[in-house]
Amino acid sequence: MKRPMDRRAALGALAALGLAAAATPRGARAQDAWPNRPVRLIVPFAAGGPTDTVARLLAQRMQEIWRQPVVVEYKPGAGTVIGTDFVAKSAPDGYTLGMAISAHMINPALQQNLPYDTRRDLVGVSQLAMAHFGLFAHPSFPANTVAELVAHAKRNPGTLSYATPGNGTGTHLAGEMLKHAAGIDMVHIPYKGSAPAQQDVIGGRVPLLFDVLFSAMPFVKQQRLKVIALSSPRRAASDPAIPLIAEAVPGFAAMSIIGVVAPAGVPRELVRRIGGDIGRAVKSSELTERMTTLGMEPVGSSPEEYDALIRTEIDKWAQVVRTAGIRIE
Repeated sequence: MKRPMDRRAALGALAALGLAAAATPRGARAQDAWPNRPVRLIVPFAAGGPTDTVARLLAQRMQEIWRQPVVVEYKPGAGTVIGTDFVAKSAPDGYTLGMAISAHMINPALQQNLPYDTRRDLVGVSQLAMAHFGLFAHPSFPANTVAELVAHAKRNPGTLSYATPGNGTGTHLAGEMLKHAAGIDMVHIPYKGSAPAQQDVIGGRVPLLFDVLFSAMPFVKQQRLKVIALSSPRRAASDPAIPLIAEAVPGFAAMSIIGVVAPAGVPRELVRRIGGDIGRAVKSSELTERMTTLGMEPVGSSPEEYDALIRTEIDKWAQVVRTAGIRIE
């Protein structure tokens, strides 16, 4: 028959248990319990549009997976800087995530006084999707291909102009990239959004338009615009017949990148867990079909892949901004 544990042995066992608990990092215990309260998804632009739709679809799906509310909060302003700054300065506990678009990688070159350091204060969680930029023209424009456009521009230097949804946007920088890479001169005409830019090209007041593919394609189908090429590194799954600028100007690549970021300092294993959950959700048939309908190509990358892409894009756009001498007032 076993003898009852004496007082000294019992105290020793309790002490050992205490040491074991103390040896488990607080972050690891918190991570195991994550999420045990609502998660915030910060959208750094105004409600409306396909990217906002993706944010709300993602929040709904992650709420089902995490069994906690995922609350979409809008914090627009300053070209996504206000919302992104909120994310950067939030507690690094995984409960505040942010939507990021191409402005996330462009702003470091355009805005010299950002209230955060994009590389140091934020980490990539997962790239959700990419959307194609397209080069469009009025139907009467004499060129139908990039090669013909370049030849036309060289025969008529300084006479071409192109519209975009705004100064400092990805589409603006794509136009500046084409000018430099092809050695042609075009004048940038910025608008406050896609709609007025599209209408002025449709009306024949500006001959060319750089815009997001899914935004301008309805006018192509109505034969009010024509598409010349995409600026993306690969053809669109939704419209594979549309050629690429890169097929005439080797190495050319500009696209809209949509993803999720978090404050730096979130435990790496938690970042990987969140990124893995988001990646699986993006690759599910439901989100894939909805994103494709919105004109996007789903990705669902790992945090490491998205971080690497962010850094590559920051460097690329910085070079474009320096070469073109772009300034944002």
